[in-house]
Amino acid sequence: MVISKKGNGRTIAKINQKIKTGDAQVLTAEEMKKLVASSGVEVAYKEVDVVTTGTFGAMCSSGAVINLGHADPPIKIQRAWLNDVEVSHPGAAVDLYIGATMMSDTQPFEYGGGHLIEDLIAGKEVEVRATAYGTDCYPRTKLNTTITKDDLNQFYLLNFRNCYQRYVCATNSRDEIIYTYMGKLLPRFKNATYSGAGALNPLMNDPDYETIGVGTRIFLGGGQGYVIGEGTQHDPNSRFGTIMVRGDCKTMSSEFIRGAAFTKYGTTLYVGIGVPIPILNEGVAKKTALLDEEIFTDIIDYGVPRRGRPKLGKINYKELKSGKVTVNGNRIKVSSLSSLKKARKIAETLKTWIANAQFYLSAPAENLPTDSVCNPMRQTEEIAFVNGVTHAAVTCRDDEDIEAVAQRIISKSVNHVVVINKQGEIKGIVTSWDVTRAVAEGKNRLDDIITKKVVTARPEETLEAASRKMAQHHISALPVVDRDKKVVGLITSEDIAKLRGR
Repeated sequence: MVISKKGNGRTIAKINQKIKTGDAQVLTAEEMKKLVASSGVEVAYKEVDVVTTGTFGAMCSSGAVINLGHADPPIKIQRAWLNDVEVSHPGAAVDLYIGATMMSDTQPFEYGGGHLIEDLIAGKEVEVRATAYGTDCYPRTKLNTTITKDDLNQFYLLNFRNCYQRYVCATNSRDEIIYTYMGKLLPRFKNATYSGAGALNPLMNDPDYETIGVGTRIFLGGGQGYVIGEGTQHDPNSRFGTIMVRGDCKTMSSEFIRGAAFTKYGTTLYVGIGVPIPILNEGVAKKTALLDEEIFTDIIDYGVPRRGRPKLGKINYKELKSGKVTVNGNRIKVSSLSSLKKARKIAETLKTWIANAQFYLSAPAENLPTDSVCNPMRQTEEIAFVNGVTHAAVTCRDDEDIEAVAQRIISKSVNHVVVINKQGEIKGIVTSWDVTRAVAEGKNRLDDIITKKVVTARPEETLEAASRKMAQHHISALPVVDRDKKVVGLITSEDIAKLRGR
């Protein structure tokens, strides 16, 4: 369905005419909400022509298309690196795509595609290295040079999925820190993170996409860009809509395009986006009055490494922005991964552009879809999980003596005994080597030889993740515990080796 350019007599063409003459009334989304609260929707509709929005956060599905121009003699690039970041070669001889999450070969987890895009936008010189197989018309097989953005024929930001309507709030139930695209999550629900500008977010101010679609002109990275369609994983029925955007990087500012690295996760690109909402009718005006306390999202346990992670409750953006949330009855710190300050600056900058007739609205040629569904991947290969190889754990109580534990090791022919309390909760682990050393050293208290800081696994973890834990911590077994820390079994490196052998 193509958007109607009319709405109670107001059209985008008429608004643009008012922008041209300096008569357009423009408010940021935050200002609009205050006006509606004080004067009502009807007054706001009559007084306001455009509402500006903004968001500034990590948008991993981002990147840039560049064209290097032909070398002499020419080369048909097969593989290429810019500042040691390998870039994709999706097109003809010298077209490249810089993915924001690609990491440097020499500085992984510190420098990546996002930083490379920022450096180019900032006017910095970048090293180019490329290889090719050589043809009669493209004889060159190696290329080493340097470039700046001024040397490029085209340099366009082309982002497949940006500007989620809202994001989940992430926390972690595990006993160890985990590092995710939602940042560093402390163990046992000690902190939480979220992202997004809430009521200032572009897609939250037009949740039914009445004014946003293919061809909508937007603020993008400090310059002007366009919406070119719905973003990948667009899921409007769940209020997880996204947009695909494009803009000329040569007009952008590194203030609004920033490379970033998430500790032990990888690199990304922070992107500033602002979308103008033309107030075509009272319905649109009412939607731009949406408040933070009316935008809810789920608190999700990222300690469960599978799709369909447990939902621990709901939270609204007013509570998120307060800095504290309640998880399992406890008040914990919650921090934002995006910048509300920058989002506000984007909305204000866009407002100024429109007020000074430096930015005009464009009617979309096609609405964003409102019925899309984000489906999971079709998988034809079976994945092994911890619960598939978990066997019963041999256990003992922490008040037992070493001799009793030694007899259990012999009678059960095991190398690991898990120490539990009366409730079946894990308290530690002891190995046959620990017992042997205790006997040699004349120790008789079990408490003296228990390893109390135990690395564990969850039933729903993949075997690959469990194997990685064992290698990382130089251990040969993992007690398997449920969400209540109760021991449900044990897996060993031998179990994993047998499964891989089969």
